[in-house]
Amino acid sequence: MAGSPCRVLSMADRFWPVQRVVEKRALGEVFFILRGEIDSEWVFVDGSYVRAHQHASGARRGAERAIGRSRGGLTTKIHMAADAHGNPIDFEITGGEVHDSRAAPEVISKVKTAEHFVADKGYDSDKIRDQVRAAGMNPVIPRKSNSKKPNPEFDKHLYKMRHLVENLFARLKHYRSIATRFEKLARNFKSLVYIACSMIWIRVGR
Repeated sequence: MAGSPCRVLSMADRFWPVQRVVEKRALGEVFFILRGEIDSEWVFVDGSYVRAHQHASGARRGAERAIGRSRGGLTTKIHMAADAHGNPIDFEITGGEVHDSRAAPEVISKVKTAEHFVADKGYDSDKIRDQVRAAGMNPVIPRKSNSKKPNPEFDKHLYKMRHLVENLFARLKHYRSIATRFEKLARNFKSLVYIACSMIWIRVGR
């Protein structure tokens, strides 16, 4: 597409043919085609809130919205996996009230393989650690402050690199349609996130 990434996302908000593309799930497929080689030495996982604009309300009854109420009001949460360079691997979206630990199994399945799985205390549970190990990854997850359990797999130096996934969220939220959600349906907002992630990979390939 010609034009700036911001214009591309703005067009996706209003341009009716995009709805047909979304229904065919083509935007996600385009992302996986554009996605370059993943550095899977370590993978960073985190979640970030997106405020839902008032225009995001009013979806037809029964439609999947992925909007929930959190401390910030009505929000959507993006659960993102980033590679060792801070580039997007894949993501899941949920309502803002959904804790990171509840979305973890789906995110782990999207990562598929890596040497180290790096996440914050929100992912500190034996069940999540077992899922990470079962996928062939080493869980680099700090224990909660009140935990008395040992954590021999934790690498504090590697954990400090988590800023890479935080930086990725900052890059995604340069796009107005990602920083504030205007889409009524979950599938449409998810497609916009795929467009933004694709633009990041296009820039990496230059």
